[in-house]
Amino acid sequence: MATISKKIRFDKSGYFFIALIVLAFAGFWPSYFSKFFNHTNDFNFYFHFHATMMMLWVIMLIVQPLLIRKKQLHLHRIIGKASYILMPLLLTSVLMVLNNSLKKVPESQLSFNEIIFPCRDFLLLTTAYSIAILYRHQVQIHARAMVITGIVFIEPALFRLFGRVIFKNFPLVGFYTGVTLILGLLVTLIILERKQKTGRWLFPAFLIIDVIVYCIVIFNIPLHFLDPMVIWFSKLSLT
Repeated sequence: MATISKKIRFDKSGYFFIALIVLAFAGFWPSYFSKFFNHTNDFNFYFHFHATMMMLWVIMLIVQPLLIRKKQLHLHRIIGKASYILMPLLLTSVLMVLNNSLKKVPESQLSFNEIIFPCRDFLLLTTAYSIAILYRHQVQIHARAMVITGIVFIEPALFRLFGRVIFKNFPLVGFYTGVTLILGLLVTLIILERKQKTGRWLFPAFLIIDVIVYCIVIFNIPLHFLDPMVIWFSKLSLT
């Protein structure tokens, strides 16, 4: 008799992304949120715009699965269509913050290796969201792709929480702790889905990309052939 393997209940993912809100506040509290209370907030418009878009996206990740659970499919579709505006604004905010920060760095010091994480995040968000929209009528693929956009947000919050708060005197310990947790999360999802057939390729693909990026950073593999692209981007009049 064939056994039926259980599928991950992605309609419950909203509850897990509530934890992401808490994690974001904890991770970004020293460097961002606390500055609103001690009157040291000196961030420019681009950073505030980026933070706002990120928070709106996480809120959407919380609300959308809950609407599915409550059978509010019409409202789910309306918010889904609103993402056609929200995601481009979010991606634009990533480019604006990156462009603005690069303008403050001398051209001789500009290096792709220094911005590999925001570049990877931009690529993953663009790809995962495109897959989610392309397969919006195939729930298992759509849901996994949207979950990946949330995991992309988990990493910077985790790295800041462990590297700048919990292990602030041992930043490398914080970094490797964050790497271990992110890879552990992806491996866990892959194991849980090992018997599924639909959309199972998404998490392994994400894992491979993350492992490649982490190896480049950890082993300090130079990618100087991409440095001219960084210099070109820094000179664009985006900010």
